[in-house]
Amino acid sequence: MEEWKEYKIGDICSHVCSGGTPSSKHAEYYDGDIPWLNTKEINFNRIYNTEKCITEEGLNNSSAKWIAENSVIVAMYGATAGKTAIAKIPLTTNQACCNLTINPNIADYRFVYYFLYYKFIELASLANGGAQQNLNAQIIKDFDIVLPSLKEQTHIANLLSSLEDKIEVNRRINDNLEQQAQALFKSWFVDFEPFKDGEFVESELGMIPKGWKVGTIGELCSLESGYAFQSCTYVDKGLYRLVTIKNVQDGYLNSDGAVCLNEVPSRMPTHCLLKIGDILLSLTGNVGRCCLVNEKGGLLNQRVAKINPKMDSFWGYVYTFFRNEDIKALLISIARGTAQANLSPVETLKHPTIVPTIETIEKFSKIVNILYEAFINNMIESRRLAELRDTLLPRLMSGELDVNNVAL
Repeated sequence: MEEWKEYKIGDICSHVCSGGTPSSKHAEYYDGDIPWLNTKEINFNRIYNTEKCITEEGLNNSSAKWIAENSVIVAMYGATAGKTAIAKIPLTTNQACCNLTINPNIADYRFVYYFLYYKFIELASLANGGAQQNLNAQIIKDFDIVLPSLKEQTHIANLLSSLEDKIEVNRRINDNLEQQAQALFKSWFVDFEPFKDGEFVESELGMIPKGWKVGTIGELCSLESGYAFQSCTYVDKGLYRLVTIKNVQDGYLNSDGAVCLNEVPSRMPTHCLLKIGDILLSLTGNVGRCCLVNEKGGLLNQRVAKINPKMDSFWGYVYTFFRNEDIKALLISIARGTAQANLSPVETLKHPTIVPTIETIEKFSKIVNILYEAFINNMIESRRLAELRDTLLPRLMSGELDVNNVAL
């Protein structure tokens, strides 16, 4: 195998800079068409859009500056310090981002991204400060990187990127599947399109098809909270992963970084051992997030609830119901708490809602179940691909494994 050469990150960049934040006192600086990246959006990912955009005026009156497509971005402050992303569009960033424009004559930007991904713990450990641990641009520029030839870098980056590409394709397919399910839910249970020619009756929630009623969410499902694992011994890697509110994303279960256990606590209720297809709901903090379980070995934390449809044939309807934006807004509105919002399972189940006939719920579920089964299979495949990527990563980045000997 060829000799690898050692550089500093700063040596392989044509430009290194941070960004800036337009003053929030000026409303005219925001809601423009210039993508503006916050470090909380950096999570070993590719950036195609940003949560916020700024205006030309906001750009000109702050330290924010344009960053080129394919720049490698490193978060410098707080909880995300040391995490990296690739800008797949030209964008601007806040001051907590260190933006690396990689010199293409020395390094493949994708290889640099994967190297920093591989070295995340080491880089993050260099953060310093008081209450908030921070990196700075000089620490990042002085960080060591070892590179093979540019040709070898490209081969390695192509291999790892092919796995990321398939994960991205699966995510786009799943986004489309969920949009289809939500469009169908709106058509049936908001606009009543399939029932327009039938008879409608008055209810406290407006006109509804005859045979339907105003009932409670508890007539559709039950909610079971998780278990308190405070006295357990955690490990970095184990047979079981603790599912907490940070793992329950909108539509996705993300167990990356979850703490683990090697055995199930003897007093843990059986419903807390999760199985594929279970529906989860966050009860604290970002209340109302709902997702499907796509992997075995999850253990339910007390700040998350499992949603149990009243009948197995209600599964697709119940999941689509809780994923609906109007229902999520309702759950947020009934949550209580000042420092942190908390959703009561008891109060949630008491809340009034339109309850269609059993036949209608089952008919709808039969249709969307096909979509969600494909959704889960895509998530399972993406998880397998991510595990393969993370297995190959340290061996490829260290030169231990020759990329030419890897067959996917």
